[in-house]
Amino acid sequence: MAAVAHRPRVKAAGHFRHRQESAFARWLLTGVALAFVAAFLLLPLVIVFVQALEKGVAFYFQAILEPDALAAVRLTLLVAVISVPLNTLFGLAAAWCIAKFEFRGKSLLIALIDLPFSVSPVISGLVFILLFGLQGWFGAWLKAHDVEIIFAVPGIVLATMFVTFPFVARELIPLMEEQGKEEEEVAHSLGANGWQIFRRVTLPNVKWGLLYGVLLCNARAMGEFGAVSVVSGHIRGETNTMPLHVEILYNEYNFAGAFAVASLLALLAVVTLIAKSALEWRDERAAAARLKAPV
Repeated sequence: MAAVAHRPRVKAAGHFRHRQESAFARWLLTGVALAFVAAFLLLPLVIVFVQALEKGVAFYFQAILEPDALAAVRLTLLVAVISVPLNTLFGLAAAWCIAKFEFRGKSLLIALIDLPFSVSPVISGLVFILLFGLQGWFGAWLKAHDVEIIFAVPGIVLATMFVTFPFVARELIPLMEEQGKEEEEVAHSLGANGWQIFRRVTLPNVKWGLLYGVLLCNARAMGEFGAVSVVSGHIRGETNTMPLHVEILYNEYNFAGAFAVASLLALLAVVTLIAKSALEWRDERAAAARLKAPV
């Protein structure tokens, strides 16, 4: 009887020891993850702002307000204003098509959407040189008609669109597939047309995922370096975006100026992270509210 009565306590002690080990492993993994985040994300971010303000606040604003820097900022914003809305329209159309319909070539379309993830941005820039450069396939025709693409704003926009167009589509495709087609079919049976279904049913269901994809697309568009570097020509004050202007200042040993302009890109990253967290929190609250709502 004593042995039998003693068994549950041994099991409980073992269970408690197992829980202690699990808690220790949890804290250890959390500590390692936080250490990596601090070493590889937070520390470089802090260094950027420290170096940017190394020569004082007056020099910081002077570096940002310098004409070439302002031209780089304007060009970066222009490229983002053009490429992000176009990629948003493409992402919406592609996601709706893939998630809601079955057709031949669907797998090929998905593979093509993922192509920029597997191709180096430098290679994509070289492809545009091959197509639209002076010695490219369409170079002679473009020159004859005084159309400038390479070493001009259109080439930068095309290169940026290529490297960023998967972001919106890749956020929306799994979300639309998970939601299914039932609500759209019900709306269609009630007499709604295609535009009404999209505006009143599909779009409200994916709005947070859409905003998240737009944020990622915008951040990548404003920070793109490789493809833009190939097609821009590095014309100072004309075809240099912010990342390219940072490179030029750094190569000229103007480190404080380079870090000052880089701090603007770092601020963009911070704002994007905060907006992303806010959208995720809003989405989780909306999901929790739907679960609590009476059926």
